[in-house]
Amino acid sequence: MQQPFLSIIIPAYNEQTRLPETLKRVADFVTAQAYAVEVLIVDNNSTDRTGEIIQEFSGQHSFITGLFESQPGKGAAVRRGMQQAGGDFLFMCDADLSMPIEEVNRFLPPQLEGFEIAIASREAPGAVRYNEPHFRHLGGRLMNWLIQLTVLPGINDTQCGFKCFTREAAENLFNLQTLPGWSFDIELLYIARRRDYTIKEVAIPWYYHQESKVHALRDAIKILLDIRTIRRNTARGLYAPEI
Repeated sequence: MQQPFLSIIIPAYNEQTRLPETLKRVADFVTAQAYAVEVLIVDNNSTDRTGEIIQEFSGQHSFITGLFESQPGKGAAVRRGMQQAGGDFLFMCDADLSMPIEEVNRFLPPQLEGFEIAIASREAPGAVRYNEPHFRHLGGRLMNWLIQLTVLPGINDTQCGFKCFTREAAENLFNLQTLPGWSFDIELLYIARRRDYTIKEVAIPWYYHQESKVHALRDAIKILLDIRTIRRNTARGLYAPEI
C-alpha cells in the first residue's frame, strides 16, 4: 500500500451491533477516493464480537487494519491508533458515524487549509443536529460553558468525536497525552493552545443515536475532575513549555 494521505482511526468498545454497517460505509467511502487511505480500528478490550468483526473486514480490505489497546478508555484507544497511523492527516472517528463519513473531505486540503487541528462542531454556524433530545443538548451546552470557562475559551464544541490532525500535530500532542478517558480531547486541545496551534471548527450535520454510550451526569463529573488533573499537570510541567 502506498503512503496514505489520510488515516482514519476508529476506537471500538463492544461495537458488534454498529460496527458492521459503519465499516461497510467507511469502506465504500475509501474506495471512492482518489487518494490513499488507511483505516485503523482499535479494539479497546471488547467482550463481544467486535474483534471478530474487525478481523473479518480487515481480511476483506487491505486498507483496514485491526489494533488492540488493553488500557481501558476511549482516549487510550485513540492514542494507540494515532501513534500507529502513517497518514499525512490523521482523523479520529466515532464508531456510530453520527457525522456521516462523507463529511471527512471537508476537514482536508484543498477544502480546508491553514490548520493543525480541525474539529467537528455541532455549534458552529451552519451546523445541524438531528433527533437530539432537548435535555441532552442543554446538558452538553452547560458542560461546554464550564470547559470554556476553565480551560478552553472560544471553542464551542470540544467533545464531538470527529477531529483531524496534521501528522506533526498528532506526533507532538499524543505523546504528551495523559488522560485515557472521555476528557482526552480537552487535554489535547489545551496542549495545542499552549503550543499556539491553529484550531479550526468545522460545522457539521450530526445525528443523535439512542444507543450512545455517553452518560451525561457521570461523564460531566469525570470531565470536571479531569480538568483539575489538567491544571495539576500544567503546574508540574508535564506538558512542556509553550513553543
